[in-house]
Amino acid sequence: MNKIHNINVGGFPFAINEDAYFKLDQYLLQLDRHFSKSEGHAEIMGDIESRIAELFKEYMKGMSIVTLQHVEQMIQVMGTQESFDSQSDYSTANEPNYGEYSLGKRLFRDPYDKKISGVCSGIAHYIGIDDPVWVRLTFVLLGFAGFGIVTYIVLMLIVPEAVTAADRLAMKGKPINIHNIAHKVEEEIDDLTDRFDEWRDKWRKKRRR
Repeated sequence: MNKIHNINVGGFPFAINEDAYFKLDQYLLQLDRHFSKSEGHAEIMGDIESRIAELFKEYMKGMSIVTLQHVEQMIQVMGTQESFDSQSDYSTANEPNYGEYSLGKRLFRDPYDKKISGVCSGIAHYIGIDDPVWVRLTFVLLGFAGFGIVTYIVLMLIVPEAVTAADRLAMKGKPINIHNIAHKVEEEIDDLTDRFDEWRDKWRKKRRR
């Protein structure tokens, strides 16, 4: 007999058998300890759990209970702490071989590179254009043709925003594993810190004038 536990992963409820529950619990505890000193600890763990929930829903395909096989399959995709620890840095050249599974590029609005809502930046990522200015110019030209504004508004309403690090990885077609999620979160925190420092320096210079 195998007991069934009711759990919440990434905001989604799941029924999971006992063997799978203990395997998942140990996995998350190891990752939580590993990232506990990271500045982005809460966001990293939240994004990892959200991705785990996505994978469970994909694997179950109508099944009502998460099994040990599902958990092991998820870990193979997401990677382990040992694999993560073996990397000396986050560089792409040293990226681990585990978890090279991704959904392919998905269309999102990019909240980190936007003029209005991030639609153009999201489209640029999706079609592989480095500079979203070309997409923005296209919408301007379409606006003169009479339907650019309507098209933009429709896309702004139906295209989801890339909220999590996993979303932003999927937006760029990168594998969604613990290595890339942690890298993305810490990279964005560093970027925000740099922007704040730059704003603070400008503000101080203005006060001195």
